[in-house]
Amino acid sequence: MTAASATPALPTARPAGCPFDPPEDYATLRETAPTSPVRCPAGMDAWLVTRYSDVRAVLADRSMSSRGASSVHVHPDADLDEEVSPGSIIQLDGAAHSRLRKKVIAEFTVRRVEAMRGYVQELVESHLDAMLARGSSADLVQDFALPIPSLVICELLGVPYADRSRFQRQSGLLVSTDATPEEGKQAYDELSGFLAELFTDKQRNPQDDLFSRLISRGGDDPLTMEELVVLGLSLLVAGHETTANMIALGTLVLLEHPAQRDVVLAAPERAVEELLRYLSVVQFGVLRYATEDVQVGSRSVKAGDWLVAALNSANRDEDLFPGGDKLDFHRESPRTHVAFGFGAHQCIGQQLARVELQEALTRLFRRVPDLRLAVPRESLAYKHNTLVYGVRELPVAWG
Repeated sequence: MTAASATPALPTARPAGCPFDPPEDYATLRETAPTSPVRCPAGMDAWLVTRYSDVRAVLADRSMSSRGASSVHVHPDADLDEEVSPGSIIQLDGAAHSRLRKKVIAEFTVRRVEAMRGYVQELVESHLDAMLARGSSADLVQDFALPIPSLVICELLGVPYADRSRFQRQSGLLVSTDATPEEGKQAYDELSGFLAELFTDKQRNPQDDLFSRLISRGGDDPLTMEELVVLGLSLLVAGHETTANMIALGTLVLLEHPAQRDVVLAAPERAVEELLRYLSVVQFGVLRYATEDVQVGSRSVKAGDWLVAALNSANRDEDLFPGGDKLDFHRESPRTHVAFGFGAHQCIGQQLARVELQEALTRLFRRVPDLRLAVPRESLAYKHNTLVYGVRELPVAWG
């Protein structure tokens, strides 16, 4: 690949004044150099893949390993040669990955998730009741967007919600690009210790939850404690970080586009898919490692090369999404986006995220039709230094 000194840096900065748009370089790269060399914060060169068709091809290619985790390329202190932990559903490939995925996929089918819709509805309504009872203003992140997916994933997995303070702070450190190696290790160790205690208890006292079923369904191929802990950590962190940020950021988008709210209320499924495409909160793409020589578009990629599949660029590709930089709830084929990834490692909890977003956004704007920002938009602070993009606080008012 190109020498490090001549390789441009991975684009990460969003355009000033446009909190919902990805880096401006992506549009140019899609036209002129859709697979181009970049220097990543982790210190290695990689091929940045920006076109929709190429991103899907890379993510579907079984010769592309996910051993580098999803976004380790933006961690300045990342160890690219670190051994993959047993149970890491995000990093394992082939048969080892399939084994883990098969053990949990039944919990996230459309049927199982739809059975949880009533519970999600009750959660949303109870949080709206509490928010409205406290007065005429709130921080929508802390009072609504964060607790709902946290409660849902705790209910599904079998994690006591009273222990949420033990995992929410550590989760934030694990997805931060600014956390030091020491902070990251401490967060990982604390979460691992918490889950080990939880699994030990569930071995003695199984309940009606996913973690208990993972233990009881072991059969001839049980998961080790290490595998249970690493798998559980992935499900717990991913299960609330992405959805919480989507609820808050999706609300902000709708506050910016009030004329679009009626479409959301009338067709929440279609509206949520467009919000997922438009926002693409996994903001730095996903990392892959070529295990053999492959062709990506017009580029020859060699075995041993790294590639970054830019999801937010693919989801703005004009070839598939005309007027891709515009929010349009009337798009055809709204589910063709890659906000949840694609291929063998596509997000296992995507159906649950859809249900949570549909219920949270429609019920929020139905119950609080005069919801508005309580501060100037320019004063909002965004998560530019986390793997999952969002807004840190969202002060809102009504009445």
